[in-house]
Amino acid sequence: MIKRILLVLGIILVLVGIGFVSYGFYKKLTTDIPNPVATMEVEDYGTVKIELYPDKAPNTVANFIRLANRGFYNGLTFHRTIPDFMIQGGDKAGNGSGSPSLSDIEDNVTEDEEYNIPGEFIANGYTENNLKHTKGVISMARTDYSSISSIASYGYNSAGSQFFIMTEDNSSLDGLYAAFGKVIEGMDVVEKIADVDVYYRDGDLEEDEEVPTDEDGNQIASDTPKEAPVIQSITVETYGVDYGIPETVEVFDYYNWLMQNYGLTLQ
Repeated sequence: MIKRILLVLGIILVLVGIGFVSYGFYKKLTTDIPNPVATMEVEDYGTVKIELYPDKAPNTVANFIRLANRGFYNGLTFHRTIPDFMIQGGDKAGNGSGSPSLSDIEDNVTEDEEYNIPGEFIANGYTENNLKHTKGVISMARTDYSSISSIASYGYNSAGSQFFIMTEDNSSLDGLYAAFGKVIEGMDVVEKIADVDVYYRDGDLEEDEEVPTDEDGNQIASDTPKEAPVIQSITVETYGVDYGIPETVEVFDYYNWLMQNYGLTLQ
């Protein structure tokens, strides 16, 4: 009789244990994990919070999180600002020409070199990202080689660290750039940045007017702020999720391609 009671109690305990385990799995599967949220502090302007969408552009989000939480963006600037369009920043060169390095996203890199990431948008064959470039959306900047059909795809995979935030809707960018999040707080800060004084706007110069140059004699690009707003920091709350190290691709050497295709040699 005692053995039978012990057996029944044992079965009950096993069933209870299974029940707890099953409930744990169920809870894990059914608990909504919040999307990661980036907090960007811009000196003298304020705070911008951006919700990121890993379900739409997982590799792009992973790359942004990795760079942000390792301090890459701290001290960089918004080097291009256009009212009623967008603000662009996140370039370590400060002029739109730079790419991040592998050491910016991982430790113990054997051969450090600049990298890009694959473009997660429809034109590049990636169909999971249907985000529109509406006001407040953040998207990845990239090089545009569309004027040369043979190398257009290199432009599709040329994003690195630079991003832009829309200040108005612009459907012409949809499916051509990897949108990956949206501003949820601080849109007024973004709009203030878009209105900073610039050296000149694209199309403002007269035919006989020379393009402004910097103190080194280099031409200044249009829509360049006279005093570039500084990103004090960007940090991302991931709510305990590790989004990992992003997939990367080699940076396309356009200059080398140009020289080879014109029959020239590099010195």
